[in-house]
Amino acid sequence: MAELATVARPYAEAIFQAAQGAASSQSLDDIAQQLDALATVARDRALRQLVGDPQLGAEQLGELMLSALPGGAGDTVRKLLQVVLENHRLAALPAIAEQFHRLKDQAQQRAEVVITSAFAIDQGQLDELLPALERRFARKLYARVEVDPGLIGGVRVTVGDEVLDASVRSRLDGMRHALTA
Repeated sequence: MAELATVARPYAEAIFQAAQGAASSQSLDDIAQQLDALATVARDRALRQLVGDPQLGAEQLGELMLSALPGGAGDTVRKLLQVVLENHRLAALPAIAEQFHRLKDQAQQRAEVVITSAFAIDQGQLDELLPALERRFARKLYARVEVDPGLIGGVRVTVGDEVLDASVRSRLDGMRHALTA
């Protein structure tokens, strides 16, 4: 949804700048966690039905959402939520959280690496693989591992829009293409 991403960008940039400001006592990681929790609450079907209720104003809806957060929320996140609700942009909240993560990662010179493997990867294997991937992609990485038995063997590594496919499925597809060409 390109439209939600376009709507979310100014909100994400605003909260990121506010988080980096000297007056903010919250860390970027704390704000990211709070935004993730709010995004989860915003996806709730029952809450989305309440959005159209004319008896429930933006302030009440915001307090309801904040009460669902396990650790509460700081002033920066509270202010963002209020602005989002006043502007009727609740649907953009998950995209705001996602874009905030991108800005935070960029500022910290980090990136998420999605490692898709045919089999589960244990922590020891991950500890061996990450340093090599960090050298290859020239940045600090944090991993998310997914299992896809369709790969047959090997791994597919995705960092942003870069893909390194060392799976058996990819090699078989390459051979099939070469033989039929």
